[in-house]
Amino acid sequence: MTHPFETRQIPFFLTAESACPYLPNRKERKVFTRLDINEGPALNDALTHAGFRRSQAVLYRPACEGCDECRSVRIDATHFDWKRRWRKIIARNSDVRVSTDRVEATSEQYDLMSAYLNSRHGDGDMAGMSFGEYAMMVEEGAQRTHVTEYRDAAGKLIAGVLTDILKDGPSLIYSFFDPEESRRSLGSLIVLDAVRQAQDGGFPHVYLGYWVRGSRKMEYKAQYQPLQVLTPDGWQPHATLDIGADDSIE
Repeated sequence: MTHPFETRQIPFFLTAESACPYLPNRKERKVFTRLDINEGPALNDALTHAGFRRSQAVLYRPACEGCDECRSVRIDATHFDWKRRWRKIIARNSDVRVSTDRVEATSEQYDLMSAYLNSRHGDGDMAGMSFGEYAMMVEEGAQRTHVTEYRDAAGKLIAGVLTDILKDGPSLIYSFFDPEESRRSLGSLIVLDAVRQAQDGGFPHVYLGYWVRGSRKMEYKAQYQPLQVLTPDGWQPHATLDIGADDSIE
């Protein structure tokens, strides 16, 4: 049986060069295509496995000249190391209620994401995003997706993550959380909960997007072991590759 997108040629496009958001004095380019409503889930699965990421109804991957530091990574959820540090974060958030019911954007989510962006990424590409743009990020496209919400005991939304469900596990597209709740380590909680969801659902992987050595924004992903990195020879264990790690980033 063939996937629907195998019956036609998929058009890909290349962006112009722009400043790299992760490493200084570098330029980035991206190759991208659009998700078609008739082939969204299958195409999203296939291209994510090939190193692409989704943004709204677009799938893209870096195509930078002379640089390949952006490496797709995924957690081996089946063999995840629930070390003491992770267990402490889970225990610290024992009052948090998790819901995966939302498949649409809400003003509550948008307000929390705006507060997060203003606090953590005020100079980033997403700063100043309108509610309409946020709704497009959540709702546009034909992929299987939802927003995982995290609420405290009082019912206050304290974190959320846009999650695509691939055939072999969740792919975390974009996460945000209350910047005033630093004690909870909510960024880590989101990843740990995705591992729990994968294990409960019998999925072997959790996709984290790009890991970039030397970028504090992205290098933290190397903490979640076992981690697999997409290489020209396929997915390889992070620990076997001479690409370094920083285990100090929360």
